[in-house]
Amino acid sequence: MILVTGATGNIGRELTRELDAKGAELRLLVRDAARAAALPERAERVVGDLGEPSTLTPAFAGVDSLFLVTQGIGTDHTAAAVAAAEAAGVGHIVHLSSLHVTIEPLPAMAHWHHEREKIVRASAIPATFLRPGGFMTNALDWIPTLNEGNHVLDPVGPGRSAPIDPADIAAVAALVLTGTGHRGKEYALTGGEALTVTEQVSILSRATGRDIEVRAVNTPDEAVRSRFPHGAPRALADAITEGFTLMRADTVGFRTDTVERLLGRTPRTFADWCARHADAFRRPESA
Repeated sequence: MILVTGATGNIGRELTRELDAKGAELRLLVRDAARAAALPERAERVVGDLGEPSTLTPAFAGVDSLFLVTQGIGTDHTAAAVAAAEAAGVGHIVHLSSLHVTIEPLPAMAHWHHEREKIVRASAIPATFLRPGGFMTNALDWIPTLNEGNHVLDPVGPGRSAPIDPADIAAVAALVLTGTGHRGKEYALTGGEALTVTEQVSILSRATGRDIEVRAVNTPDEAVRSRFPHGAPRALADAITEGFTLMRADTVGFRTDTVERLLGRTPRTFADWCARHADAFRRPESA
């Protein structure tokens, strides 16, 4: 039995479908069963919350492998999941971490991921760590400014990154959860193209037929709003600002070949992703 946390998220939805296609015995930990209605019917749903440890026992009972994803700041959810996994005798944890943990000195954005990894490593359960870079789905954060003024805020200027399609992360996770030889491994995952924000916007423009303006970000508050339009807690905002500073300085764009080595194919391109999600970016009146 494989237990998937974050099953209704960008990666979890794709992972659930991947595992269903493989015929894996599958259980989803969800806070709201209605949100999981579109996921494969064969997958068992258990309502629970990593923020409420007392709800986790039914979800973890009889589980062999766990896909663990926690978001935001803090480590409480990770600690609760690992404790429940240990109590249930789970044999393998596939933990979604971040490429940021490989940067020295450790940036603030990586601190929480680093501490979560430490919690998983301190358990007696063999683990595999998936460390993706930025997600292609982060482009969805552009929708508010696109709808308000047909522009995208660019906080990184000449900086390049190789965003990865969450579907590729899910494909790697499915391989690791159902295959052998991955325990104790750390996989750094990126897309195959190093792009600036301006280049990403150009690709999106072609996919949607919109003429989109790119506006440089001049203040830390603007940088935070480019990622979280409605603001963010101060600790997270400071971490985001630092992260964008590091991204601006990387004018080459860090890439790995891990996706290709593991899956035997090249990573999906940003153009592929934009084509599949073009409707989300079209003007409301033409969607």
